[in-house]
Amino acid sequence: MEGQKSSEEEEGSHERGVLHRWQGYSCSVNPEKVLLPRPVLQAGLGISHGVLLIEGGLVYSFGELPWKRDLRCQAVDPILETSLSCQHVVQVSAGSFHCGAVTLDGGVHMWGENSHGQCGISGLILVPNPTRVNIVDDETVPPEIVRILDVACGAHHTLALSGKHEVWAWGSGCQLGLVTNMFPVYKAQKVEHLSGRYVVQIACGGFHSLALVRSLPPTESCHQSMDKCGQCKKLLYTMIDKDDHVIISDNHYCPLGVELTNTKQDQKSKQGSPDLMPKTDLSEPDLGFSEDFSPNQKALDGTYQDDTEPKKEEENNEPVALSVTDGSKAPLQHLSRQRTKSSPYPDEQALKDYLKRMSDQSISEHSESVSMAGSCPPSRQSSLKDPYKLDQSDKATFPPLATLNISNGIELKPSDFAPVASEDSAPNSILSRPVGDCALPMGESLCDDSSEDSVINTVVSPSDPLTSNDSEESCDNDLLTAGNNLCPDEFLEAKNSASLTDIRLDFIEGHSRRRSLPALLTHASPSVIHRNKRSKSGANTTSDISEKEKLLPSLFTEVWSWGRGQEGQLGHGDFLPRLQPLCIKNLSNKEVVKIVAGSNHSLALTAQCQVYSWGSNKFGQLGHMNSPSTVPHFIKMSEGIRVWDVAGGQTHTVLLADGDCFQPILYYSGEQVLATDDSNNGTYTQTPALLPFCMNIGYVSSVFAGGLDCVALADQNVMGFIATLHELASAERRFYCTLSKVKNQVLRPLLARESLSSYLGQTSMHLFQTVAGCFSRLCHLTGQHATSLTNFLHHSRDIKTLAILRKADIFLETYKSYSDPVGNFFVMGGFQSLVKPSQECLGKKLDLVQKLIEPKEKNVSPNDLLLNLFYMPLQHLHDYGRLLLKLAACFDVTSLEYQRIQDGLVQYETLAHLLSKQKKEAETTHVFWKNFSGKSLESLRKPSRRLVCESGNKGLTLQNAGRFSVNWFILFNDALVHAQGTIPSKKFFSSHFVYPLATLWVEPISDENMGLLGLKLTTPEENFTVLTSSPLEKGKWLKAINQAVDDVLGVGLDRRGLNLSSSQRVEPPVSRTATYTFKKESRLKDATYSGRWLPGKPHGKGMLKWPDGRVYCGTFKNGLEDGFGDYMMPNKTFNKYDRYKGHWKEGKMHGFGTYWCATGEVYEGSFRENQRHGHGMLSSGRLASPSSSSVFVGHWLHDKKNGYGVFDDITKGEKYMGMWLEDLRQGNGVVVTQFGLYYEGAFSNNKMMGNGLLLCEDDTVFEGEFSEDWVLNGKGVLSMPNGDSFDGIFVGEWGSELKVAGTFIKPCLYETEKKENKPLVLGHYVVPAEQKWRAVFEECWSRLGCETPGQGENDRAWENIAVILTASCRQQKDVVFSPGTMSRSQCKMLESLEVIPQHMGPVTAEVYESIRRYLIKACDTPLHPLGWLLETLVTVYRMTYVGVGSNRRLLQQAVEEIQSYLKRIFELVRFLFPGLPEEGGFIPESSERRASDSLCSSTNSDTVQQGWFVSSSSLLLPILLPRLYPPLFMLYTLEREREEQVYWECVLRLNKQPDLSLLTFLGVPDTTFTPADKLQVIHLTFEEVTQEVQALLGQDFLWCMDDLFPIFLYIVLRARIRNLGSEVSLIEDLMDPALQHGELGLMFTTLKACYYQIQNEKTTSF
Repeated sequence: MEGQKSSEEEEGSHERGVLHRWQGYSCSVNPEKVLLPRPVLQAGLGISHGVLLIEGGLVYSFGELPWKRDLRCQAVDPILETSLSCQHVVQVSAGSFHCGAVTLDGGVHMWGENSHGQCGISGLILVPNPTRVNIVDDETVPPEIVRILDVACGAHHTLALSGKHEVWAWGSGCQLGLVTNMFPVYKAQKVEHLSGRYVVQIACGGFHSLALVRSLPPTESCHQSMDKCGQCKKLLYTMIDKDDHVIISDNHYCPLGVELTNTKQDQKSKQGSPDLMPKTDLSEPDLGFSEDFSPNQKALDGTYQDDTEPKKEEENNEPVALSVTDGSKAPLQHLSRQRTKSSPYPDEQALKDYLKRMSDQSISEHSESVSMAGSCPPSRQSSLKDPYKLDQSDKATFPPLATLNISNGIELKPSDFAPVASEDSAPNSILSRPVGDCALPMGESLCDDSSEDSVINTVVSPSDPLTSNDSEESCDNDLLTAGNNLCPDEFLEAKNSASLTDIRLDFIEGHSRRRSLPALLTHASPSVIHRNKRSKSGANTTSDISEKEKLLPSLFTEVWSWGRGQEGQLGHGDFLPRLQPLCIKNLSNKEVVKIVAGSNHSLALTAQCQVYSWGSNKFGQLGHMNSPSTVPHFIKMSEGIRVWDVAGGQTHTVLLADGDCFQPILYYSGEQVLATDDSNNGTYTQTPALLPFCMNIGYVSSVFAGGLDCVALADQNVMGFIATLHELASAERRFYCTLSKVKNQVLRPLLARESLSSYLGQTSMHLFQTVAGCFSRLCHLTGQHATSLTNFLHHSRDIKTLAILRKADIFLETYKSYSDPVGNFFVMGGFQSLVKPSQECLGKKLDLVQKLIEPKEKNVSPNDLLLNLFYMPLQHLHDYGRLLLKLAACFDVTSLEYQRIQDGLVQYETLAHLLSKQKKEAETTHVFWKNFSGKSLESLRKPSRRLVCESGNKGLTLQNAGRFSVNWFILFNDALVHAQGTIPSKKFFSSHFVYPLATLWVEPISDENMGLLGLKLTTPEENFTVLTSSPLEKGKWLKAINQAVDDVLGVGLDRRGLNLSSSQRVEPPVSRTATYTFKKESRLKDATYSGRWLPGKPHGKGMLKWPDGRVYCGTFKNGLEDGFGDYMMPNKTFNKYDRYKGHWKEGKMHGFGTYWCATGEVYEGSFRENQRHGHGMLSSGRLASPSSSSVFVGHWLHDKKNGYGVFDDITKGEKYMGMWLEDLRQGNGVVVTQFGLYYEGAFSNNKMMGNGLLLCEDDTVFEGEFSEDWVLNGKGVLSMPNGDSFDGIFVGEWGSELKVAGTFIKPCLYETEKKENKPLVLGHYVVPAEQKWRAVFEECWSRLGCETPGQGENDRAWENIAVILTASCRQQKDVVFSPGTMSRSQCKMLESLEVIPQHMGPVTAEVYESIRRYLIKACDTPLHPLGWLLETLVTVYRMTYVGVGSNRRLLQQAVEEIQSYLKRIFELVRFLFPGLPEEGGFIPESSERRASDSLCSSTNSDTVQQGWFVSSSSLLLPILLPRLYPPLFMLYTLEREREEQVYWECVLRLNKQPDLSLLTFLGVPDTTFTPADKLQVIHLTFEEVTQEVQALLGQDFLWCMDDLFPIFLYIVLRARIRNLGSEVSLIEDLMDPALQHGELGLMFTTLKACYYQIQNEKTTSF
């Protein structure tokens, strides 16, 4: 199969992924090149064998393979594992004597030795061929097969990393991390102690395990019952009552992860151990830095220390026995309840027995291990001498935190905060700022912030100006408040690592926690907390994190270890084993990106290219002189050597590093392996030794080690592609190391100095803190990118996955956000002020700074050194551009890769040019302020302000300036400054004016007659002209001002916008959006306007705010409120706002609007010049007057009621309908009350004064003179319901005693027959219907463009309608998501109404039908003038005749008012459609159509002509009457109430009689409103009756009234029509006159006759 490969594939395999294998480090070592048909992607080495993964997913095995029957006794060259040929393997691993492979689908295949279950297959000691091992998660329902990402193999165990980033284990030994003592474990089990944590990488040594963990909240699927410890079954949480709250601590400790015998269970339950249980992430992950701060140190004393150097250890390398210092004699139970104090070792013999069972080592080794820990059980308050204690004299400190007040009333002080807050939330370090969008999401809190049971996660210092809401990750978890006398960090880490004590010093245990495990402060129980956590829909899903991990790996990691520790390979400071994973404290802040496990030693590679090692050092494999090392120590490399890959074998370590050139070099540390065994004298190297052959094998991308072997994968430089990739990665790693040194050795010491703020001042200090925060973000992003490039070299080399191209926006924004604060700090003279504290901190000559930046010139000033140091990161953009250009040259110009690289290249080069320009601007501005020493303009110096140009050379002068005045113009990037004075010196100016560029307009002007060349400058409050000395000077200033204005409008004053476009407009837009605060005396003084502008004037949409609280939001025109707007005014009396929302004109309320008063009054109607004018409705609430509540609707004139109006006094239960004058009732009017009183008459001065008519509910009538409301005074006639009357003079109030002087008349006293009373005629004193609501119709005419009704142009009217509808439709689209907007169908109706109906010549039936349909749609749309008119008329009609107005005396007025509506609306319709005939006109039917409507009738008896009678009733009543029907019909019902009662009684009585004949009556429509519709019902009824009769008597049968009336009377009786009298009266009043004659008129007369006949019918006649 492999022999069939083409020559091209073979040639390609010799260029990429070439495998080189060797042993030892002597100069004579020559690596063996292993040739394979395809490039090698990965290798795994065991004691004497190995596995190789090549391109295409194929796997090869080589070396001694005793599990294969035919190859047991010989070492073989690579052979193909044929059983994996079709599986597409993506990862391989080799243990001591077994192998593992992971396929693309997440499956695991194992083969090799299986005597300890390490292959996960029961029943076989040897597994000859790769066999699939299914890992099943039994906790899910139903059980699911776990998808695996990676696998690691040890001597007797195997670990697997799942797709959920959980660890699974099988095999034998404590290195599994499982809670079991039954071995071997054949079925994979989850390592529960890492459950809920995001594991990035796993590694297996001989008998120990490592895991690289990221600090992330646990996934939802990993929440099991964690209330109790899996070992000791004790609660994981302890609760401590603290006054009004409870502190819940999760500091549970098991006895070292070692499971003891059951006989010691009682003792074990009372003991503690280091924190091993999984916990919930409450705080943000730390931004890892080296631990160079101590909480109890003071300011730096002028020295610094390179934290990249390894720490010196004391001579005593062995732990000292602990002594009990707790003198308390309290019982153990009491101590356990208070502090959980106990010894980690309840019984030394039990531990020995356990170790004997768990280890293959001799008992003497175990005894030695135990004796090193000491036989005296330590207390939790024991003191432990740290063998690795460092000199902490160079540590800095931060000022203590201020007291923090919590919303629930708990006051937390710095001394109280440690036990309840995460250590990593210490805020004092500016370098602990977030890293921006590229960083990981911050951890969630357990409880919702809005809930009462909130969790305090972070401490925010009020003195820290850089604490921002976009924080995603924090750093410096070792920063605590000063004054807490705690141990140094290394000391604490050694104590925790030793796992012998809790290090809990009386409520100050929070600082020693891991970042992912903060303490809790909550009222909720742990179970509630976990439920709340599970209920949150976290955004940090595994898939999202995995995708980010590929591009920008996280640097916030922890290293966990477990298993055997007899060689110190666990890194916890002792030689004890660990059954469960335990975090290595020393590596928590080191940004570990890779972990490697040798047989008995461990390695950790950091993002800063540093290697830490620990464990066995018998052969120098640790690379340093400390042997043995039980805690991680730094491997010191030569200057400039940056390690970026490591590998560990049985007794050696291999390092892959960058050297002087970008071709990688190899280092070896450990046992020397010679060619012949007999000459092997056990020599080794304890420091890394350079392997000289590394430069001859090509560009090494990865190294692997195992047993005594070393393997390197190398590539040849084809087309320069490989070399360019390595150069890019090497440059990025070098850059990150430089940035880290600047951050740790310069920024951190400077920020730690207490005197720094006194040198810099408040403004510069804040700017420096901002610079430090942005620098930290840039540094972190660079570290992520360097790690990403390293992974890129290890694995995929697809250009599409380059983070610098895929995430270019993050890089560009990070660099841009760093450049701005550096420039601001430079402008404010910050670097000059920083010189002295820098010299005090770093030395007078700033040697460290010179070393970091390597200046080209000598004798550079300290100020320039600091300046170059902080601008140094921006130069890296040029490196990006250079390397991307080299990378693009490796591809064809037509390829997609070339285009992507080219696009990224343009972006980075453009940004580099932009930032270089900004640096020059900052430098120019700094020189300007340095030369300008006057104090008069010092207030103009702002961090973000840059100088553009200034008129120091007299190039710009003010027109018409005084003879002795001096004018100086300074153009900044955000404002134009005009300084004036009388002394010809720039240092002395009496005044200056600042004109923001956003509201500055410049216009060139030239006066050829006078020979002047000038510029006209327009601002919101001032216009002036400046003169230039020459045309060249004029062009210079014009271009500079326009460019500066355009930059302000396009980028913004904060200069944070990233504008990479090179094109620049010549002139800025005239219409723009800007904000301006008016300063001069005017109505806008101190008001701030934000919105659209035209030159110098607000124009368009905007918002205006006054200092007194007034706010206007709406449209402007020429600087004044004009159009629709919302205006709010504070009312101090009621502590509320007056508000107007409506139309404005020339700065005043003008048009239709609504005004809400703070008193509770609401006016909705028309305004004119800030006064109520026109039609409007005023509602008065109880707030205005607690004793009154009323509504007025009517006409207003100059803010007063004037004309016709309706006033409903809700409190009194009275309603007035009449004329008004000057807010008083004046003229004729009608008053109705809730008690049934009806008055119509004259009013004067708001009183009933003059002649009037008073009518009671019982028909008592008084007609005469009135002097007051309801007060009779003068002549009059009082008529009784029975016909009696008084005629005389009446004095008194109606309803009380009346004095009468007159004649009493009883006309029927002596007459034999009573005469019928004359009907009472009302309406003599009523306002005519034509005079009502004139203002409403005038407003409608005005909207059509007519100043007076009927006087105007038809075309203009239609144009106004189109404009109104278009503007309204656009306004609705602008507020799509606001409540109350129109539906989609309504918007479509608006669009259809925008089309003007067109017709030529006389109106035909078709045109008439289209007009009718248009009117229906127009009246259904309130935005249309006709729709608004109809809606308003309906409102006032219901306002008049509903409620108290529902009085039967008002029926006549209600009918007349409807008829008046029809008449006046018809005038509007005829104005819009001039071809429409007048009232009563006739439109003939076309020949193609047939009559289909009942409105057709004959004009005479001879000729029948079909068509339409045009009338207001037929055209408009179907539209208007349905809206007015309820109140109108109620009035009819009240008027006919007595007759209806008689009628109904007769109907019920007559319906009890049996049927005389069978008549069929078919159903008709239920709901009809107009008389025409009702007549249609009658017409259909007659037709149905006629058809039934003709079916019996023949088609020639004709009705006569004598036959028709009895049958129709029967039908009406059987129909049982309620309120028939009201229906008859309504038809009669509103019937179209054209229908009163003819067939329909006869039918209506018949119905009316039936109604009266039923009332008078006697049952005895049947």
